[in-house]
Amino acid sequence: MAEIARGGEQRGALLAAAALFPRPPDGARFSYGTAGFRAEGVTMGPAVCRAGVVAALRSVKLGGAAVGLVITASHNPVRDNGVKIVDADGGMLSQDWEPFADALANAPTPDDLLQIVLQFAKDEEIKLGGSHSAQVLLARDTRPTGEYLLDAAVKGVNAMIGAVAVDMGILTTPQLHWMVRSSSEFTSLLLCLLELVPKDKGADVMNNRLIVDGANGIGGLKLEEIKAKISGLDIHVRNSGKGEGILNESCGADFVQKEKVVPLGFGPEDVGFRCASFDGDADRLVYFRIVSSSDNRIDLIDGDKILSLFVLFIREQLDIINGKDNKGNEVLPTCFGVVQTAYANGASTDFLKNLGLEVVFTPTGVKYLHKEALKYDIGIYFEANGHGTVLFSDHFVSQLESLTSFLQHQAAMRLLATSRLINQAVGDALSGMLLVEAVLQYKGWSFQNWCDLYTDLPSRQLKVKVQDRNAIVTTDAERRVCQPSGLQELIDGEISNYSHGRCFVRPSGTEDVVRVYAEASSEEAADSLAKRVAQHVERILG
Repeated sequence: MAEIARGGEQRGALLAAAALFPRPPDGARFSYGTAGFRAEGVTMGPAVCRAGVVAALRSVKLGGAAVGLVITASHNPVRDNGVKIVDADGGMLSQDWEPFADALANAPTPDDLLQIVLQFAKDEEIKLGGSHSAQVLLARDTRPTGEYLLDAAVKGVNAMIGAVAVDMGILTTPQLHWMVRSSSEFTSLLLCLLELVPKDKGADVMNNRLIVDGANGIGGLKLEEIKAKISGLDIHVRNSGKGEGILNESCGADFVQKEKVVPLGFGPEDVGFRCASFDGDADRLVYFRIVSSSDNRIDLIDGDKILSLFVLFIREQLDIINGKDNKGNEVLPTCFGVVQTAYANGASTDFLKNLGLEVVFTPTGVKYLHKEALKYDIGIYFEANGHGTVLFSDHFVSQLESLTSFLQHQAAMRLLATSRLINQAVGDALSGMLLVEAVLQYKGWSFQNWCDLYTDLPSRQLKVKVQDRNAIVTTDAERRVCQPSGLQELIDGEISNYSHGRCFVRPSGTEDVVRVYAEASSEEAADSLAKRVAQHVERILG
């Protein structure tokens, strides 16, 4: 009888929560992708409430392990908001659960929602009614709709009997993924790396002044809290989130990377200094340098070049451990791989391959990159937009810990410190920035040294509005089109007319548009190639 009563209580709780945040009859359809659910913030209440239900169920399924839920729209404009679920291992929500999240978010009525939950619980063998505890950690960024949506999330979590919602406050998205890491660990690990800089390597060519664009989001606020503890760096935060600036408005990593111009809040006094830019929820990182006070141009270092810097540092440590020319009898055989998407600049791919590294491609989206990187002893991925990380396998870390000779031990300690400093759960602008600064000091490199690694091929991105973006079907990690028939042949024909030409098209994951990316030997050629391919897409798809 008690079990029947609990079952009735559970049904009632789900119906009540769904009734508080009903789906509008003509509401947009939600799709849970790499970015979770996103839309205009004031419309997100139903989706966020239902995501709370999903997160609580996920925790129950995992035996009560804590699951995270973060309310953010990352680099989107301030009017937007969204929700992402963090799995118990600190990574993205299991892809197997995404169809359930979609179905729940789009259930038209409370009764439909209840039936979907009951059927899914039956299929997954999840016992409902409070017989198992569940815990969901909640966080949000600084958007004005955040408090309203936090309330919706709490009500969704509490709709599952036995689930507890824990409000962790305003955090960066990576902080929720990586709650065990505190600011003191950040700084102690950075100091550890700096202490391991060889005496014959100098950092005198690298100015210690670093200016950070916080995108008027949570990353700037958190950096303000910890910057005094980061010795050896003179950090100045602009767009910190404390002032009147608008989140991601003409600032932030996405703006800087795409527009390649100086963000708001920077002026003539910043010319020539090393600058970094976070996005609104601090999971993307790019670097830049202002060229002159007379115009708005910058020298940009995007995710591709951040990846290349980390690759060189890691390779150097592996060479110390194994002996650079001792390939036949390595002390620590290592499977080291780089994962990129089609958006990676062709010059970066050539640079990495010329180093002898294995470079593989996946479709666009962090969940695909991360999954592929897990296959290596050391797997590294960064999208051009600055979202990425370095993954170290547990087996590789245990082997590092066993090395005892002095030079090998020093190199192993650098790699161990790197594995702990970098956020292996998800891309993290704060930890990524600290690792960049440590590596630059280790190498004694200036910003210009870093720029000179290779020269990016000029590129152009366009969006083509179409009636049905899903008419485009791609293959080969989105680098080639297989449907509609004949489009890839037209693209190939255009590419053949340009030196160093490369172009691909793919359907957007969030808008009814097809995205066109082109590279060529000059800006004019890249623009021309992109426009000609866009015309083919527009003509064929309407």
